[in-house]
Amino acid sequence: MNDVVLQRRALICGVSGQDGAYLAQLLLAKGYQVWGTSRDAEARGLSGLQSLGIRDHIKVVSMSPVDFRSVLQVIAKVQPHEIYNLSGQSSVGLSFEQPFETMESISFGTLNLLEAIRFLDPSIRFYNAGSSECFGDTGGVPADEATLFRPRSPYAVAKAAATWQVAVYRESYGLFACTGILSNHESPLRPERFVTRKIVAAACRIAKGSNEKLKLGNITIRRDWGWAPEYVEAMWRMLNYSIPEDFVIATGITQSLQEFIATVFAEGGLNWHDHVISDPSLLRPSDPAESRVSSSKARELLLWTPECVGSDVARNLFKAEYEQVPPV
Repeated sequence: MNDVVLQRRALICGVSGQDGAYLAQLLLAKGYQVWGTSRDAEARGLSGLQSLGIRDHIKVVSMSPVDFRSVLQVIAKVQPHEIYNLSGQSSVGLSFEQPFETMESISFGTLNLLEAIRFLDPSIRFYNAGSSECFGDTGGVPADEATLFRPRSPYAVAKAAATWQVAVYRESYGLFACTGILSNHESPLRPERFVTRKIVAAACRIAKGSNEKLKLGNITIRRDWGWAPEYVEAMWRMLNYSIPEDFVIATGITQSLQEFIATVFAEGGLNWHDHVISDPSLLRPSDPAESRVSSSKARELLLWTPECVGSDVARNLFKAEYEQVPPV
């Protein structure tokens, strides 16, 4: 009699976000049974899942990561083999306005998940979404897994705390728990409150006839922008690697926000100088000038190599958005 191969179950905490939707799509393609959580599964539109055409293939349940009882109930119900923690307040800018909610949703939420795994089933593999924002300003030197954290925002502080919590539970309790320290990664599913989507949406409207001006804060900052659908592949590879380790995930190409803007507007046949103005009110209290990171470890051990890099990200975002914007 042949052994029955059980379908692997994955629980994505924060499935309503950009990464959650693309990760769900990836796991479904790999044959997983996929569950997702949202603070209110009935009220949320889950537009990301709908736009990818996979909403009906995901089982979505309500869960509050900051409520330990809620976390316990969901994990006990789903009995997942893998948990991907993508939940929590995701905006650096908003974290200055909501520092407590940011720390609670990211750091405390991660702690509750780790404790629930330790209590219910230590064999569950756990992925935690970290951030290259934890490194702060790298001063032009590529940061890697051994680089000290120097967070410069409430968001980065929360992500740093969560990353250290994962390391403690991995080393203290033997959990297969790891953090992906991801650089900025974008897609058409990004909300418009993120500056990249804000730029792209405005450029498309202007290219279609709008006379508006795009107001931005500091455009001299330099970041490593990648493509979200490729980054979720790295998440899955981390949980299916032989041992639990943290990995930096990035393209290795750093650009200024001004270069990003220029590329986006050029795709629409526009000169960005004619349409962008500086607004001091949009400046953050603290904003690292340059974030440069290296994903050489992920390339070597996970065999993960991004294909959409540099200006390709900006071009892809414009093309996807432009098709959806009606003429003015």
